[in-house]
Amino acid sequence: MVKSVDFSGKGDIIMEENKECCHKKKERAEKEYRDLINRLSRIEGQVRGIKRMVEEDVYCTDILIQVSAVNAALNSFNKVLLANHIRSCVAEDIREGKEETIDELVGVLQKLMK
Repeated sequence: MVKSVDFSGKGDIIMEENKECCHKKKERAEKEYRDLINRLSRIEGQVRGIKRMVEEDVYCTDILIQVSAVNAALNSFNKVLLANHIRSCVAEDIREGKEETIDELVGVLQKLMK
């Protein structure tokens, strides 16, 4: 079971914008699911903390350091998710002869490396 996490409070808008990329589903093992959700929950807490810092007029560099920590956490999340994707979805598709998966993976890697 995959659940959406909405950091912006505009879930409908986010889902509307991403409709074309949500044509596939992925059943995740319970451990993988819990790990990803736990990571996202920690990141969500960090983002809420940053919002609170701005609301409380905390000094700019202190906020920037926290933003950097969130960026690092998101990059770490991406690494874990990408590794899981390659080990499961990509490997399975290649075994089934679905060569278009390589192009999809290349496209994702190019977007991640911007």
